[in-house]
Amino acid sequence: MATKEKVLAFLKAENAVLSGEALAQELGVSRTAIWKAIKELEKKGYQIQHLGNGYRYRPSDILDAKEIQENIYPPMKVSVLETSASTMKDAQLAVVEGKKTPLLIVADMQEAPHGRFNRPFFAAKQQGIYMSLLLEPKEQLQELPQYTLLMAVAVAEAIDELLGVDSQIKWVNDIYLNHKKVAGILSEAMTDIETNSLKHIIIGMGINFSIPQENYPAALQEKATSLFPTGEASATRNQLIVLIWNRFFELLAEPSTYLASYRKKSFVLGKKVTFKRKDRTYLGTAVAITDTGELVVDLGNEHLSLSSGEISLSSIQ
Repeated sequence: MATKEKVLAFLKAENAVLSGEALAQELGVSRTAIWKAIKELEKKGYQIQHLGNGYRYRPSDILDAKEIQENIYPPMKVSVLETSASTMKDAQLAVVEGKKTPLLIVADMQEAPHGRFNRPFFAAKQQGIYMSLLLEPKEQLQELPQYTLLMAVAVAEAIDELLGVDSQIKWVNDIYLNHKKVAGILSEAMTDIETNSLKHIIIGMGINFSIPQENYPAALQEKATSLFPTGEASATRNQLIVLIWNRFFELLAEPSTYLASYRKKSFVLGKKVTFKRKDRTYLGTAVAITDTGELVVDLGNEHLSLSSGEISLSSIQ
């Protein structure tokens, strides 16, 4: 472990003022080495107070694989990247390379983020959460829980716990706060055709964490927002990441509970929705979400069940 990593670990653990001399003695290095380590940590974005009697660590929104890994259960490998074209693609590559699962890949910036139907979304360095989880479940394909719906509940409930708010879910994979989108979720399955079994599943997401509202493109100003739209966060991304995955695995252990939460948090149910199917536009009322995640729409003379893989709602009233 490098000196700067040891210094960071000591400062975090103590949560108190530590003198340069005390740190130097504890680590068996010179005070100059401690000063250089502090400067390196600050260059990476860590906030460290310089006081008359030493240094004190202040909560810093720096993605930390060790901090995340130590607080998530069940245990998993966590990889933090400075940048990624797509953490979903990183997870796919991890399968090819035979890496152990579960594996969580988190990026400080995503260069080519995409959601359902390969739609791009806005990303900002050090102000968002871009991550994908690679799992290797043993279920047959027909026994799979609805991972996207379950994940949406986990993200929404984690946000509520961290911020003390009441987020909502737009069918099927978007999280909304104050009527604007703050997160999107995407799940992909990798299967064995011969055995009709699931080999791997990748769950990815992008969360607008602390992007200032004025920094969004004009076309998104009224559609998207951040958990901390002023750009000043009262919590860290590490904290939210841990809350999300711990809640996800709790729900996965008790899969009979997430659908009730999903339906309760849906802002689509009871609303007029517009969608297209085979080049025809429909307008109806969303009346139910089935146990397999389909949205049931009342068209007046019939009910249609919409699959998330083929339909996207174009408007909600």
